[in-house]
Amino acid sequence: MNVPLWVWSLTIAAMVVVLVLDLLIVDRPWNKDKGPRDFGIRQATWWAVFYIAIAVLFGFAVMFFGGTQAGVEYFAGFVTEKSLSIDNLFVFYLLISAFAVPKKYQHEVLLAGVVIAIVMRGVFIVLGAQVINAWSEVFYLFGAFLVYTAYKIVRDHVKGDEQEQDFTQTPVVRLARRFWPVTDDYHGARLTVRLSGRRHITPMLLVILAIGVIDLVFAVDSIPAIFGLTQDVYIVFTANAFALMGLRQLYFLLAGLMDRLAYISWGLSAIMLFIGIKMILHALHENGVPVFEIGIGASLSVIIGVMAVTVVGSLLKTRMDGRRAEARQKGSVGHHP
Repeated sequence: MNVPLWVWSLTIAAMVVVLVLDLLIVDRPWNKDKGPRDFGIRQATWWAVFYIAIAVLFGFAVMFFGGTQAGVEYFAGFVTEKSLSIDNLFVFYLLISAFAVPKKYQHEVLLAGVVIAIVMRGVFIVLGAQVINAWSEVFYLFGAFLVYTAYKIVRDHVKGDEQEQDFTQTPVVRLARRFWPVTDDYHGARLTVRLSGRRHITPMLLVILAIGVIDLVFAVDSIPAIFGLTQDVYIVFTANAFALMGLRQLYFLLAGLMDRLAYISWGLSAIMLFIGIKMILHALHENGVPVFEIGIGASLSVIIGVMAVTVVGSLLKTRMDGRRAEARQKGSVGHHP
């Protein structure tokens, strides 16, 4: 799509307004006595529905003004990025647990993570677009990278590397500890505090730094994936931004379901593998090789289908595991002398 500068400006301004309203309503920065509210399931549900609704409405607007092709590309990108964000949430969950962030301040930590992620992905999108325009063969590289990422997701899941990683000892956290003294406890949502005449950083700053590094890693994975679905920079950016904007609400909504999504890594791996193959086929086609190209409509169907099967399969597995555990418990009680 040929998107004028004023549309870019209006889109970004609207996103900023929504995030600021979210901050004012939930975090209540003006009320230093009460501070942020505890974020419950009901509140998270309403906010998650709100963010998904505006993302869907925006998609229909893209379809209306930009055409069906642009609309389908946006929805394919949005669903892909939203699916990847669920895996991101699992890492956020481990990180926030490792730093023992008080529940009432988790919302602010996640907000910082969302803003950092949007900025980083914006930079990666601009760089990615420039590389694609200058060197179309980069699709081979992106495709191979996504195939490797698919393998890595499954490998890490099988090995349990994410669960074993100590997020409190990442290089950026160790570097911060080397140059500044760190307080043992949280001081509200403050990033620094003066103690005994010396400036200290708080664990709140450390966890935000750690989330920033993780956002960088996630951007490296997700940007090639969405460029495999569309090369329209406006669609790539908005699909990413709308997928990220509701991330912290989704965190509180899914926090109790993390252990139930047993097959999520397999589903994400399948999506990355599919998009990687699609990119390689596209590169071959651009170089005059007579290969079958996968259309954007088929891509959207595959992505939605894989995630639906993944979620349903995970929930069924959780239910079956629960029934087996109940049966074993009843059996042990029945045989108790």
